[in-house]
Amino acid sequence: MANRALTVALTAYNDERSIGGAVKDFISHPLVRRVIVISNNSTDRTMELAEQAGALVFNETRQGYGACVHRALRQALTFEDTELTMLCEGDLTFRAMDIEKFLAYIPHADIVNGSRIVEQLQDRDTQLSIYMHYGNLFAGKVLELKHLGTVSLTDVGTTYKLCRNNALKELMGRLDPKINLEFNAYFLDTALKSGFGILECPISFHPRVGTSKGGNLNNRIATRLGLRMLLGLFVDWKGFTNER
Repeated sequence: MANRALTVALTAYNDERSIGGAVKDFISHPLVRRVIVISNNSTDRTMELAEQAGALVFNETRQGYGACVHRALRQALTFEDTELTMLCEGDLTFRAMDIEKFLAYIPHADIVNGSRIVEQLQDRDTQLSIYMHYGNLFAGKVLELKHLGTVSLTDVGTTYKLCRNNALKELMGRLDPKINLEFNAYFLDTALKSGFGILECPISFHPRVGTSKGGNLNNRIATRLGLRMLLGLFVDWKGFTNER
């Protein structure tokens, strides 16, 4: 690609312990033009510390992970000096050192999805338990089966992905921000149904700084989230409510 510069969009919800470090990590990469942070009604110092670290900061008032991601992608697309958008989150589970991996894959796809399902790249103390590891792998293969012959998937829950802006602009009108914690699987499913090419990229995965608010809290919540993903894949994504 002629223009390899990135706009990085980080989602955040009460991430004051991690957001400053995450912003500094990404903004220090030579290909990152800017880091934007979308806070989802954080009640701590997330927005203040993100701005101090050098990010452009916005607040998304609609509660829910899907609404926050949707706002992050919309905001990233307003910048015309970059053709690539990196979506991530501000909890330091993912690092800017993997950007080069994504860039090696993006010439062959519209979206490069990071995969945490490589044990040698996982830190020992992450929130991704063995149960969640194989649950994610199973859900990935289910989505792969649905779109047989077009994609290989091992991780549908990762929030770390690189998108071509021309594909993202077309995709945004098809994404419903009301889809909440299932949004990453929904995003991939919608992109595949729309004919966009997706490749997976093995990435490193690190311990979260701060408290998890999503499907990694415990196996019961992870199971419920996984079942909702399967329902969305095989029945209908509509009807999922915004829940934190």
